Amino acid sequence: MPQWTTRDIPSQNGRTAIVTGAGGLGFEDALELARAGADVILASRNPDKGAISVERIRREVPSARIWFEPLDLADLDSIDSFAKRLSGRLSKLDILINNAGVMRPVRRMETADGFELQFGTNHLGHFALTGRLMPLLKATGGSRVVTLSSVAARGGSIDFDDLQASRKAYDSMAAYSQSKLACLMFALELQRRSTALGWGVTSLGAHPGLSSTELLDNAPGAGRRVPLIYRIVRAVMMQSPSQGALPTLYAATDPEATPGGYYGPNGLAETRGRPGEARIPAAALDLGAAARLWSASEELTGVRFQ
Repeated sequence: MPQWTTRDIPSQNGRTAIVTGAGGLGFEDALELARAGADVILASRNPDKGAISVERIRREVPSARIWFEPLDLADLDSIDSFAKRLSGRLSKLDILINNAGVMRPVRRMETADGFELQFGTNHLGHFALTGRLMPLLKATGGSRVVTLSSVAARGGSIDFDDLQASRKAYDSMAAYSQSKLACLMFALELQRRSTALGWGVTSLGAHPGLSSTELLDNAPGAGRRVPLIYRIVRAVMMQSPSQGALPTLYAATDPEATPGGYYGPNGLAETRGRPGEARIPAAALDLGAAARLWSASEELTGVRFQ
């Protein structure tokens, strides 16, 4: 694994993948999966951005089998509609990459269903999406779900008394860290449940280190000004989106990736480098908290994994 690159992706011919998020890391995931021969569905709430990304991939990979599907992870009705469309079109699903997300809106905002925007989109949206797609995943031998976390998860905690960050002054970074810790806990708990219940679905977590994407630039809020220090750090220290996507692609495709594993860059405190095993924060290993989060997520979304 030390020098793993996209050249090491096995052939994906005959496999079907869904990637959430049309830009940045999601674009790179979709590009490389299409290059390796997979049928790829790129899912995003922005149809214009999705169409542009699909066209870019088709220009780079003329043989690409890729299309766009609208999906708003901040809206449970949109998630349900997406899953119904895809379930009617597909007979199996080999790879689901839960990548899309929002980061640090300028103020507390809510999803269409009244959830705090970051927890609702990054965690609950992908929880609901995965649950809705489970019949397809279970019908596919060797299917994989890769859920994106972040180095920010290390500083996160799950506030079960205030999951929606509505009872005190809003801290967007704390809410983001909670959402990304929840993503990792979901990835690990999904593997435990798949093993215990014989679902046959492999679940893994991944994070991109510090990657120069448009996540903060695109944070909701009119007139957002990205701090100068962030722009400097991005220019000097951050790796490219294509490099940041490598841990996700490794988790999604490599035969050696471990079920329930967590992968990130292997250099400079996991901020950059080739894919390697990532350190799992102690909070993500709390089995009682993971079970409680799963139950809360089922209750909030109304989605039960079948």
